[in-house]
Amino acid sequence: MSTLINTTAFDRSTEPLFRILAPEQIEQIVHFRPDEDLLDRIDELAGKCTEGELTDDERAEYEGYVRANSFIAAVQLRARKFLSPGKGA
Repeated sequence: MSTLINTTAFDRSTEPLFRILAPEQIEQIVHFRPDEDLLDRIDELAGKCTEGELTDDERAEYEGYVRANSFIAAVQLRARKFLSPGKGA
C-alpha cells in the first residue's frame, strides 16, 4: 500500500513539471542514458562493493549513484506514462 501511495504522490507532484515540457523534451527524458565514463565508474564501484573493498568515500559516491539511478528511473517511468494515451494515467 505504501508503494501505491508513494507512486501516487510522485505522479501528482511531477504532473505540473511534465505539463510544461514539450513532448520532445519528455521523449529525451525517456531515452536518457548516462555516458560511458559514468557507467564505467559505477561498474567499478559496484564490483568493489561486491568484494567489500569500498572506502568510505567510495561507498558514499556509490550510494549517491544508486539514489540518482532510482530517481531517474522513476522520472523516466513517469515520462513514459505521461506520453502514453490518457496522459499520465
